[in-house]
Amino acid sequence: MENLTTLPPDINTHWSVIAPLLTIRNEQEYDQAIERLNDLIDEIGTNEQHPLYNFLDTLGTLIEAYEAEHYSIPNCSGSDVLAYLIEEHRLSFSDLSEIGTSETIEAILNKDQALTLSQIQYLAQRFKVQAQVFLD
Repeated sequence: MENLTTLPPDINTHWSVIAPLLTIRNEQEYDQAIERLNDLIDEIGTNEQHPLYNFLDTLGTLIEAYEAEHYSIPNCSGSDVLAYLIEEHRLSFSDLSEIGTSETIEAILNKDQALTLSQIQYLAQRFKVQAQVFLD
């Protein structure tokens, strides 16, 4: 076998710990990855200086690749998902005051304003969906 000089010499020692965090081959691993990503988002948010930010970013990419291969998700924006959930749950804008005023919600639905990370986290918890459904 060829010697891999581009990899750190201790990669074999650490790979058995790292590999399960970066592997999504089935629904169980997918569910674990989603839970891990949500925990990372809760801890890190958008702090690109956090030591685990690159891990969060990589995990999100792996989840996205798994979903693209295994789930047929219609191409829609976060505001489209929010509009659907508002209609499905028969909500008024005042029912969602935690994400902003009626004007703010209307601006989001009209795609004049993007959802913020805290709004996305709130909506994911409220509707018990993955935060990714609100990402454009």
